[in-house]
Amino acid sequence: MASLATAATEKASIEAFRVDVIDASKDMLVIVDFWAEWCGPCKTLTPLLERVVAEKPDRVKLVKIDVDKNQTLASQFRIQSIPTVYAFAGGQPVDGFQGALGERELKAFIDRLLAAAPPTAGEIDAEAEITALIDAADAATAAGMHDDAAAMLGALANEFPERENIAGKFALALITLGNTDAAAAALAAVPADSKDADVIRARAAVALAAKAVPVDDLAGLQAEVAANPDDHGRRFDLAGALLARGDRDAAADSLLTIIAADRTWNDAAARTTLLKMFEATGLDDPWSIRTRARLRSVLFS
Repeated sequence: MASLATAATEKASIEAFRVDVIDASKDMLVIVDFWAEWCGPCKTLTPLLERVVAEKPDRVKLVKIDVDKNQTLASQFRIQSIPTVYAFAGGQPVDGFQGALGERELKAFIDRLLAAAPPTAGEIDAEAEITALIDAADAATAAGMHDDAAAMLGALANEFPERENIAGKFALALITLGNTDAAAAALAAVPADSKDADVIRARAAVALAAKAVPVDDLAGLQAEVAANPDDHGRRFDLAGALLARGDRDAAADSLLTIIAADRTWNDAAARTTLLKMFEATGLDDPWSIRTRARLRSVLFS
């Protein structure tokens, strides 16, 4: 009877492995941890695995197999020392390691496998839904419905805080509404070296906002600059006031005048501000292309 019970138990374990690992790995990455109660390193590794996997519950699953209770499985996978970890994707083992790793190494191991894994059907559907929502927000922006665009993008940013493109679009929507402080907060978690075009634009716009200082008497400031054309400081103030009013052409004229007279003035502040304007507008924008040509003409004349 004991042998029959043992055989039935092993059969059940193999069937559970098929369902929990082989079949499940067709929809997500499955990490299999071969361990035992008496194994000291297992007591270090297993909690780390649990914590790392818990950070990505929709993409990674952890299956723990006690080798003492599942000797047939351990034999099939030629487990000679524990802990031993195998990763399964698409119904097949794709990688593994023996011994205990640190948390950072485990994260790198899983992230590398996730990056190489093809998207599951569920991920494809979710990505299509996200793309549709972003497109809807873009359409709302194009239609001038900036509040609606910001609301949609804000919801997406809360749900997917790791997505730089969404953070960038959300920040741009907030900037359009005049809320640069909230835009800066939306960008705070985005890596400093992000290459996302919208993040770059939004960060440039936030930086420009600090320079765009409104004045009550714009006509008076313009008259003051006209009377003292070599006062680059006041002309720079005028550029900031014009930026605050959204008159980027006139602001660029003032900055280009400073550059033409003294390109190194105040640590090249005029040129730096103009370059930020290009970034905030978008380097491929017709205005940026046209004004960059003017800048080149000034610099190389």
